Amino acid sequence: MLLSLRIENFALIDQLEIEFGTGLNVLTGETGAGKSIILDAIDVVLGGKVSSRLLRTGSQRALVEATFSLTESLTHWLKEQEIELLEEETVVCSREMSAKLEHFRSRCRINGVLVNRKIVQQLRDRLVEITAQGQTVELLVSQRQRDLLDLYGGTPLQTPRQEVKTAYEVYKAAQQALEERQQSEQERLQRLDWLNYQLQELEGAELEDPDELTELEQERDRLSHVVDLQNLSYQVYQLLYQNDQEGVAVADLLADVENHLQAMVSYDAQLTPVLEMVQGAIAQVVEAGQQINHYGDRLEADPQRLEEVGERIQTLKQICRKYGPELSHAIAHRDHLQNELAQLTTAEQSLEHLSARYEAAEATLIRLCAILTQERQQAAQQLENQLIRQLKPLAMDKVRFECRLTPTPPSAQGMDQVTYYFSPNPGEPLQPLSTTASGGEMSRFLLALKACFSPTTPETSQKTLIFDEIDTGVSGKVAQAIAEKLHQLSRQHQILCVTHQPLIAALADSHFRVDKQVIEQHPTHPDTIPNALRTVVRITSLDHSDSRTAELAQLTGGDSAKDAIAFAQSLLAQAAARLEKGR
Repeated sequence: MLLSLRIENFALIDQLEIEFGTGLNVLTGETGAGKSIILDAIDVVLGGKVSSRLLRTGSQRALVEATFSLTESLTHWLKEQEIELLEEETVVCSREMSAKLEHFRSRCRINGVLVNRKIVQQLRDRLVEITAQGQTVELLVSQRQRDLLDLYGGTPLQTPRQEVKTAYEVYKAAQQALEERQQSEQERLQRLDWLNYQLQELEGAELEDPDELTELEQERDRLSHVVDLQNLSYQVYQLLYQNDQEGVAVADLLADVENHLQAMVSYDAQLTPVLEMVQGAIAQVVEAGQQINHYGDRLEADPQRLEEVGERIQTLKQICRKYGPELSHAIAHRDHLQNELAQLTTAEQSLEHLSARYEAAEATLIRLCAILTQERQQAAQQLENQLIRQLKPLAMDKVRFECRLTPTPPSAQGMDQVTYYFSPNPGEPLQPLSTTASGGEMSRFLLALKACFSPTTPETSQKTLIFDEIDTGVSGKVAQAIAEKLHQLSRQHQILCVTHQPLIAALADSHFRVDKQVIEQHPTHPDTIPNALRTVVRITSLDHSDSRTAELAQLTGGDSAKDAIAFAQSLLAQAAARLEKGR
């Protein structure tokens, strides 16, 4: 429930504070008095769109603050958002707007905590519902009529609707994948041919070791110089170990050195390390001589192997030129091609698989849409019966209403087009609401529809219903019927209603008059215009019977003539009797 509203420097309002009560709260005043500004302020503080034009002329800062009563569900929601509770057990929403030069900013807060507009709009859905005649244009759209039917159906209908939405997303994804594959099938086949051609060459080369080319080149050099290597190995062996020529082998020279050092060590032990180094050198020279001798013995000329190595080197170099530059790069490229080929030929990506997946998704979507249609048909029948019951007391006792479902192609909202058919007069055929209802009939239709959506649980009854000139274009018995319907709703909800109808205003639990006044504004800043005349919006709570009677008389006859006063007093007396009877 909306407890209070504080406004500063917003449009024509310089400063305003309003405290609202339970039941029916009515705002009256002349056309253009500023009643809509009050509702605009409520819209803004609950996340509506803002601009610098909403700031009062000459002001750089505006503030709107609304205080609502706290409920159990709101408490739970605030805790989920990690917003601290206030000691007063209220929810305070505020929005500050500021403009400096060409920069405009607005900041939203809940219980003093800075939040974004998305959070505020989530809270808005839990606090208020606004109904205005401007909604009639939206109500005439078939999609909006379908959404209202789904909302009316509640959880039994919302669950299959969500399932249809999910199934439709799966269906569209399968459809897109299939269409993309069909469109790119020629490109895919061309790519497959190219991959197979390259892989045939790479796999035919049997690439395994990235160092194979280096090792083959070394082998080729060895095979090409077998005779030279044999001669050189024999000469090395002769020089190191056994020299058949006139020269002395290294091993023999080191043996002489060893003999001399042994003699020296017998006189000076400090030379022992030197002797040990020479002895080690002798062992290494002997080992080297034996190994080089074995190497030379194993060397054999192999022309066939040399030819094989040369051909293999040529093959690998050609592969490197095309897919290299190094053999390791060619091997990596082959692996990449194999992976791509596997992806293009896998069963999951085949046309057959994609077609089967698309058909399965379509079948699932149609099945779930059929379930949703059944639920909508049941909800439509309930809405028809309840809406007619709500319309009959509104001077439409012969009204007929149907909520018709027409099959459509499947979508995220199902396979139904919903159209409201309406006949307010006996003998007239049912026709779409958009072509039948007059302005006054639409007012009553909106009010009855709101009554159908009006829950009576303790938590939801705290929600504030706001009606902006829902009575436009009606008078007499119709206005009286709307007044009574609003009064009935106000026993379940707090209602804030902007009206020009004295019949409605007379039933108000709290009555406020809104008007414009011209005041002389004294300068608050050296740059402002001195002693300028300014228009401001003022709101007055009509607590006293005389002031309220005068306001009703003003709404009735445009002045305070004797007959208008008498009629206003009669309205208040009837309203008091009705309120007393309702207690």
